Amino acid sequence: MWKNYLKVAWRNLLKKKVYSFINIVGLGIGMACCVLIFMFVQDEISFDNYHEHKDRIYRVAHGALPAEGGKPDLGSFWVWGNAPIGPALKNDFPEIEKVVQFSGRSDILLTNEDRIFQEEGVFFMDSTVFDVFSWKLVQGDPKTALVAPFSIVLTKSAAKKYFGDEDPLGRTLKGSESAGRSVAGDYTVTGIMEDIPANSHFRFNVLLSMSTFRVSRPDVFDNWGYADFYTYFLANSQFDQTAFEQKIPEFIDRRRGQSDYKYTFVVEPLKDAYLRTPAQRQPGETSSLANIYVFSIIGLFILAIAMINFMNLSTARSMERSKEVGIRKSIGASRKSLVYQFLGESVIIVFLAALIAISFVSVSMPLMAELTGKALSLQNFISWQTIPVILGIMLVVGVLAGTYPALVLSSFKPVSVLKGVYQSGTQGVNLKKALVVFQFSLSIALIAGTMIVYFQMGHLLDKDLGFDKEQMLVLDYNYDGLVNDRSEVIKNSMEKIPAISSAAFSRSVPGSYFPHAGTGIEGPDGEMIWDGQAIFQVGMDFITHYGLELVAGRTYSRDYPSDSSSAMVVNEATARQYGYNNPPDIVGKKFEQWGRIGEVIGVVRDFNYISLHRNIEPLTLPLEPYASRYLSLKVTPENLSHTIAEVERVWEQMAPHRPFLYSFLDEDFNRQYAADVKFRKIFTSFSVLAILIACLGLLGLATYMAEQKTKEIGIRKVLGANVGSIVGLLSKDFVKLVLLAIVIATPVSWYVMNRWLEGFAYKIEIGWWVFPLAGIGALMVALLTISSQAIKAALANPVESLRSE
Repeated sequence: MWKNYLKVAWRNLLKKKVYSFINIVGLGIGMACCVLIFMFVQDEISFDNYHEHKDRIYRVAHGALPAEGGKPDLGSFWVWGNAPIGPALKNDFPEIEKVVQFSGRSDILLTNEDRIFQEEGVFFMDSTVFDVFSWKLVQGDPKTALVAPFSIVLTKSAAKKYFGDEDPLGRTLKGSESAGRSVAGDYTVTGIMEDIPANSHFRFNVLLSMSTFRVSRPDVFDNWGYADFYTYFLANSQFDQTAFEQKIPEFIDRRRGQSDYKYTFVVEPLKDAYLRTPAQRQPGETSSLANIYVFSIIGLFILAIAMINFMNLSTARSMERSKEVGIRKSIGASRKSLVYQFLGESVIIVFLAALIAISFVSVSMPLMAELTGKALSLQNFISWQTIPVILGIMLVVGVLAGTYPALVLSSFKPVSVLKGVYQSGTQGVNLKKALVVFQFSLSIALIAGTMIVYFQMGHLLDKDLGFDKEQMLVLDYNYDGLVNDRSEVIKNSMEKIPAISSAAFSRSVPGSYFPHAGTGIEGPDGEMIWDGQAIFQVGMDFITHYGLELVAGRTYSRDYPSDSSSAMVVNEATARQYGYNNPPDIVGKKFEQWGRIGEVIGVVRDFNYISLHRNIEPLTLPLEPYASRYLSLKVTPENLSHTIAEVERVWEQMAPHRPFLYSFLDEDFNRQYAADVKFRKIFTSFSVLAILIACLGLLGLATYMAEQKTKEIGIRKVLGANVGSIVGLLSKDFVKLVLLAIVIATPVSWYVMNRWLEGFAYKIEIGWWVFPLAGIGALMVALLTISSQAIKAALANPVESLRSE
């Protein structure tokens, strides 16, 4: 019996090659898109899952209690914080087994003879790191590798870079000073570890012992107000996060004491560190759980659209197969056996589509890697654990897609169909229309969503940020003291290059790392008010070089020697922070910051020195050129390669001991939106595929309707109907359905995209015209799809269509 079912199913597939092709290819592409999306989703949710104790690892996020009471805003908390909290937690809470702390990311120049590299993202790490995290040390003792000062642990790839095939253990690397965290010296290689997996929420190639940092700055390890550390801990199996956080206020009072700053902290599970954390100052990259939901929904939408195509085409062919059903029933076939037969055909189509899907996925791997920035692997997705799940899903898809057509076809009455008087019921017609409406509602929502994503990204990348970032060449020399000592000479030498109009030194540039400083400024009532701000330590010409607009007072000047020690420029947000809504009112007020005492001399207009995901925050710009890390050069756009070569020549003359590292500011600044750009690429690509799959099903339906109306069209043409009226005959029903889909899709997509835009401090307003435009786009695509078959039918010779009568 089953063998007969397979024969019949195969013959039906071969008999109607066009419908078989549309069904199998459409479903295959839909399944492939769904697999690709869920490969990406699987990778995103797999972050940090490889750690043996992942369910017992937590980290500390630091913040402040609201002045008016209530629940703190975790979006204003920092994962980056003070050092004393780590030992205090370990000492006071027996449920905490191990604590590991590491400093903020550092960039250090490491040298082995002629091999010189500026290592980025280096951490000064506690020796307990290998007790908490499951990173494998392949050489060295994990208990002692990071105990002694000037110890260094390299990943295998870093060891290869510095030592080639030689054994690196016990060898030394010469290291430079790192922004006050360590002293220059010879670092002994005490361990080699496996490279950090890509699905880690922070990664590195080099670890330095925390004791090296302690040699340089022993004072900061007891300072609750100094932020430069990340604190993670391993809790025991009985750890209760809620109960633990209830003990935090008493712990802070006991350990830190009372102060005007209402310091507090919360703990986050490791599993939340990549997708769910709202905290700032992360040690590595983060992603968005909302985006994961969006991609998952798109994947299910695409699969649903492909399944709807299958159901519509199968039920559309019901009249054609009605006589087959009638004959089978008249010779004794039961409805149950017919249902099994048609479900079997559906499952066969699904398995053939799965073969197409696997081929499509394999071919799409390079493109997917480009879209997502991830080295996804089909082998990692398909394993002995996932194969039964995948087969089960294929079976479920086949059954779901085939159940309704099977029930419709098996319900035909043999007497009626053999007499040729069977007509499709209104229930089946209405379901088919409902499925088309649902399909195009999804398509319209995706078109509108794609437009809104593009408009928002354009808004981010094109917005006037309040400073000049175009054609700004930035040299990174990582706080090198020898460069800072010669900063004026280097600046003058660079400005002699004809293509360079100006130059400026600074510790930070927009979009880069910047510290925060506790600052006291005299308030309107004459009392000193203390608060915290971002801080850009800048050179003499930074403000004019970057085109910052002065709204009150003056900028720094060589005519005022005291500016370097007792003057400060702030932004408008800082003025408001201290109670001055009118910027000129803060000029002349006393300030204290990091040991400097003086007066505020000027206010610059607020500029977006951070991502547009966040509002402009208070910023101070003290004049401290000898704390600089960057040299910014304003260059002309013509012949950039020649200009860069000239800059490199001057650099090698002025700072021969430093590698020439440069980038363009606009590219660096826009790198903050890498996750948003990736979201746009993935969203757009799969939205287009979803629309194409919907059109493929529409093409199949239009083709079938044209075939079913062949004789009607022939008669109409004989009676004088023109091509336009016949195209309208075949198109009008679809047009009505698409118009209904526009009405349904508009409120849903408006709500979803408004929620997505809430993640941006600076966002577009969704215009009402977006949704009609998306609907018109879907309608045009539908008409183009349908009209190809409608015109073909309208131009056919009526004699051919009527000959069989």
